[in-house]
Amino acid sequence: MKYFLPIFLFVLSISSLSNAQGYQIQIQLESAPNKEIYLAHYYIGNIFIDDTLQLDAGGSGILKGDSLLHQGLYKIYLDDKNHFDFLLGADQTFSISNKTFATNSIQVNDAGESEEFVKYMGFLNNLKKEGAELKEKLKNASADEKSKIKNQLEKLTPSLHQYWKRIENEFPNSFLAKFLMSNNVPKLDESALPTEILQNDSLLLLARFKYQQKHFWENFDYTDERFLYTPLLKPKMETWFTKVLYQNYDSVHPQVFEFIENVRPQKRIFQFATSFFLNSSINSNIMGMDALFVDLAKTYYLSGEAFWATDESLKKIKENVLFFESNLIGKVAPNLTFESVDGEFFELHKIEKKRTCVLIYEPNCSHCKVFVPQFYTDVYQKYKDKGLEVFAIYSMDNKEEWIEFLEKHKLWDWINVWDKDHASRFKILYDARKTPGIYVLDENKKIIAKKMTVEQLEHLMESDLN
Repeated sequence: MKYFLPIFLFVLSISSLSNAQGYQIQIQLESAPNKEIYLAHYYIGNIFIDDTLQLDAGGSGILKGDSLLHQGLYKIYLDDKNHFDFLLGADQTFSISNKTFATNSIQVNDAGESEEFVKYMGFLNNLKKEGAELKEKLKNASADEKSKIKNQLEKLTPSLHQYWKRIENEFPNSFLAKFLMSNNVPKLDESALPTEILQNDSLLLLARFKYQQKHFWENFDYTDERFLYTPLLKPKMETWFTKVLYQNYDSVHPQVFEFIENVRPQKRIFQFATSFFLNSSINSNIMGMDALFVDLAKTYYLSGEAFWATDESLKKIKENVLFFESNLIGKVAPNLTFESVDGEFFELHKIEKKRTCVLIYEPNCSHCKVFVPQFYTDVYQKYKDKGLEVFAIYSMDNKEEWIEFLEKHKLWDWINVWDKDHASRFKILYDARKTPGIYVLDENKKIIAKKMTVEQLEHLMESDLN
């Protein structure tokens, strides 16, 4: 189990649970006499300060408050080199001592979950040590010894799983049990698979992938708000969104919305999950994931359900929706009728080609200076006679600059057009906030790809037009 993070302490900005019964933690730190220490908790990706305490000459003091703290993973912090973690459960009146700041010397009394977590950390450290020693022995072992050592290594993981199960039985419904079991991701029993799958690498990978998708959250209760107060939830969600889910919009959309609806009753997780998926979708490198952003924005933010959203953030979200929604993958591209250099008018939807690329550029854009000539040479010239046309839009209003660029790079073969007065709003319809912009349309003018490199476009045309 790994949950190590860079240590940045933030002033507490999250209110504690209101409760007549508060917390009282007796602290004894022999190595920190007369020092000021902090009680801090994990929250998603950061660590927040809950309380401070000035220890006496013997390293003793009492942390206390009138309200219960959120259950989760906490830290006793002196400085960057002296700190340790402990799990805080339902019992919040207890004592904790440590001769140093090392994990193996922590002592907890009168809080069952916290005590057991300390024991677990000791068990885990011993298991890691045993594993490292066995792997070292394996390097110089004889053939007979290797078999024995491998057998011992194979027993370590089941030993860990048995420990988790024991805690689950001894501390039912506790956060300790949930915290430990959350690390237990079921693995496919490949011995039960048919021979034809075992002997086919592609089918075996597919079987593993489907099993992981189905069982990924099996032992992790993501609806439990207490996981927000650990470093576990965010990386788990990142792995699920970017690696476990099949990476296209149609597959991701229903899974993400189901996740959000499942946590809707828990306001803190609802806020985090919705924000997380909104940001992940707009920052995704997967083509078409901007559609997920639009769906999330309209469903939760622009509808008023995102109670945490500021006016400024809503304004930015609304702007992105405006620039995204007309040019999503799978949509029919907005029709444009533009004028050429010679005054002739061309209508995008009347181009009768198997593939049409809408290219938006400006000559003074440094990226355009490289992209446009390379695209012309490496893609257009190769496939113009095989069913490719380019509707190349000059996005500015200086005709001399435009003609000079066309002359310099000899770009007269494809359709060169402009919208001098910007009456069509094409920069919004095709999100021309950054240039060059490129959209690939099929024979029905449906958008099938966008925001591609020249190399990617070349591979696509090779596949589609050869």
